[in-house]
Amino acid sequence: MIKRLITVVIVFVLVAGGAFAAGAPEAVPEDEDLRIALLVKSLGNAFFEAARDGAMEAAEELGDVEIIYQGPDEPTAEGQIEIIDSLIAQGVHAIAISSNDPDALVPATQRAQAAGIEVVTFDSDIHPDGRSVFLAPSDDELIGRSQVQAMAEMIDYQGQIAILSASATATNQNIWIEYMQQELEEPEYSDMELVDIVYGDDLSDQSYREAMGLFSSYPDLAGIISPTTVGVAATARAIEDEGLVGQVQLTGLGLPSEMSQYVQDGVSQQVALWNPIELGYGITYIAYHLVRGNAEAAPGAVIPLGELGEVELDEELVTFVGEPFVFDASNIADFEDIY
Repeated sequence: MIKRLITVVIVFVLVAGGAFAAGAPEAVPEDEDLRIALLVKSLGNAFFEAARDGAMEAAEELGDVEIIYQGPDEPTAEGQIEIIDSLIAQGVHAIAISSNDPDALVPATQRAQAAGIEVVTFDSDIHPDGRSVFLAPSDDELIGRSQVQAMAEMIDYQGQIAILSASATATNQNIWIEYMQQELEEPEYSDMELVDIVYGDDLSDQSYREAMGLFSSYPDLAGIISPTTVGVAATARAIEDEGLVGQVQLTGLGLPSEMSQYVQDGVSQQVALWNPIELGYGITYIAYHLVRGNAEAAPGAVIPLGELGEVELDEELVTFVGEPFVFDASNIADFEDIY
């Protein structure tokens, strides 16, 4: 704690003089248990509750880790910043964040780094200046393009489509949407038109209203892509309530526990998702090994992830778990009790 206090004082002096440099966390001795905070976009989200379960599983395997699961009530950067400052005051060893904003969180995460806290991100990244390693759920380009490909097959490559996203500042959502737009520029999609992108802020009621608004604004709408577990479930409910099953197609990133009945009833032909349990599990192992000094955040570094094997960091200190898994009527019931 004395070393951490000294680090904070030094950084305060540098900031006052107009200079800033994030402190590098020192390896924590093996005889000291670790406290790793899992900071999610918002509480009450089943996706992140599954990630929490994965983090708890990793902590149990490692044996000397306490998981602190936190998030704001609503998915805002301001709420996450407040929690980060609280975690700094608590002196946690690492913070693993799924970010609500790629830039707004950086000053707060830099304060954490300066206090000797390891900062890593998962699911949704921040600017690299504010973290060491980012564990992506899958390859961003593959996620974005595959969503368009799935929708195109559902609507026979013709018609109006819309995207119902989470928040306008969500890093992962925006990257996926960029790749969706790039995919739509390919000649095979010439008869498909992206008419709108709307944002439900990962709130069920708001996402539901945005879906209803799309139905009203675009009576010829053929399909909606919703790359967010909250949004796709809310959109499925809206399609069902409006009697648009079979008329408006739906795909996106959905939890099998929330989407199973909708898929089996034909509201959505298919959704995709990675395993959030593996995300929480993997980021816990990454944070653990970085804090212990068993691995370093450097291009080409290999970090063991327990039962998941190992991952290698690229030049941006990014790695990912695996490819999205497609759930349809033939298999989704097998997973609905898992996550």
